Amino acid sequence: MHTWPVQDAKARFSELLDACVSEGPQLVTRRGAETAVLVPIDEWKRLRNAARPSLKSLLLSDEGRMDIDLPQRGSAQRRPVEPL
Repeated sequence: MHTWPVQDAKARFSELLDACVSEGPQLVTRRGAETAVLVPIDEWKRLRNAARPSLKSLLLSDEGRMDIDLPQRGSAQRRPVEPL
């Protein structure tokens, strides 16, 4: 992965974009610290589809959260109660 200082990324954005498409993800740094990665759209879509949904989106969704087979009421075996 090629590293681009933010000044170079801004000045040569078209070249950065071409490198991303032809070579893959490109890393952008600011003052030497890794700041962002530019990835091709196909890879972004793959990563986004592979990501697990957030808790918030799960709780707000209309879909069933999971299928759980619950035992019938009263069918669970209980331990005998010992006298006091």
